[in-house]
Amino acid sequence: MIEIKRVALYARFSSDHQRTESIDAQIRAMKEFCDHNKWKIVETYIDEAYSATNDRRPSFQRMITDSGKGLFDIVLVHKLDRFSRNRYDSAVYKNKLKHNGVRLCSVLERLDDSPESIILEAMLESIGEYYSSNIAREVMKGLKENAFHCKHTGGSPPLGYDVGPDKKLVINEREAEAVRIIYDMYINGYGNRDIAERLNAAGYVTKKGNPFAPNHAAFYEMPLSIKN
Repeated sequence: MIEIKRVALYARFSSDHQRTESIDAQIRAMKEFCDHNKWKIVETYIDEAYSATNDRRPSFQRMITDSGKGLFDIVLVHKLDRFSRNRYDSAVYKNKLKHNGVRLCSVLERLDDSPESIILEAMLESIGEYYSSNIAREVMKGLKENAFHCKHTGGSPPLGYDVGPDKKLVINEREAEAVRIIYDMYINGYGNRDIAERLNAAGYVTKKGNPFAPNHAAFYEMPLSIKN
C-alpha cells in the first residue's frame, strides 16, 4: 500500500512591492505540485505582509508548533525564501521540523538528500538573505537622499506641515496656529493637560482629526526643539 504524504502549505508575502495576489499564485502552484505527486494537503498557513528576515510571523510559528503534533509529513513552500531569508533562522527551524519528522520541500527548488543539494540549498539561502539586506540598504539610501534634498521621507508629516507635490514639507496655516499655541503655552509654564484643553476649546484637532490629549506626541517633540 502506497503511503500518501500529508502536506502543510506555507505561503507568505512581505510588504515590498507584493500584494495578496502573490499568495494566490503561491497556493495555486503548490496545489498543482501536490496533485502531481499525489500528496494530500491537510493544512495551509499564510502570513501576509510579514518579512522572512525574522521569525516573528504568527502563522509560521503556529506551523512549527503543529509540526510536533504529527499532523503532516511535509512543509511545502513555493520557494525557499518564503520559509526564511535568514540563514540562522532557516537552519534552526529546518532542524526543528526534522526533529519532528517533517521535511521542508520547495516547488521551484528541487532538492534531495545528495551532497550537491546541500551546497545548492546553502547558496539559495545566502542569496535570499543578500536580497533582503540589499533591499534594506537601497531603501535607506533613498531615504537619506530624500532627506538631503529636504524631502519628506514617509509617514505622516508633523503637526503644522503638509507634503507638497514636490515631496517637500509646506506649512499648514491652520495647524501652524495650534503649533504656536503649544510653543507659547509651554515656555510660559503650562502643562500638557492645560495645553490640550486650550487647543480643544479653540476647535483645533490632531493630524488624524482627533481631539488633543495630554499625551499627544506634539507636546513631547516640540518642547525638545525649544530646549535645544
